[in-house]
Amino acid sequence: QVQLVESGGGLVQAGDSLRLSCAASGGTFSGYHMAWFRQAPGQEREFVAGDTWTPHYADSVKGRFTISRDNANNILYLQMISLKPEDTAVYYCAAGTLPRRDPTDYLYWGRGTQVTVSS
Repeated sequence: QVQLVESGGGLVQAGDSLRLSCAASGGTFSGYHMAWFRQAPGQEREFVAGDTWTPHYADSVKGRFTISRDNANNILYLQMISLKPEDTAVYYCAAGTLPRRDPTDYLYWGRGTQVTVSS
């Protein structure tokens, strides 16, 4: 089974940058579509970014976040700049068979990494 582990979260101030990583084991990224989601307290899990067929982003992060992958090492990245307090959430990486925005369409999930942005 594919296992996904996120890292790189932390506590930062508004305007700062972070790069999240998602390392895969038990398989490779070659046969999967990859995406990032996030969930804030009291909120539903929401789509952030996907990397297939062409990179696409939620309107709330477009122009600030960049998704990329290292297929040779099975690592997915999310580069985040100009962070805002409303970006505070647990961030999850996910793998699926189609480039969807609905979290129920994904097969594998990491446990998440906390990102907290102070004012």
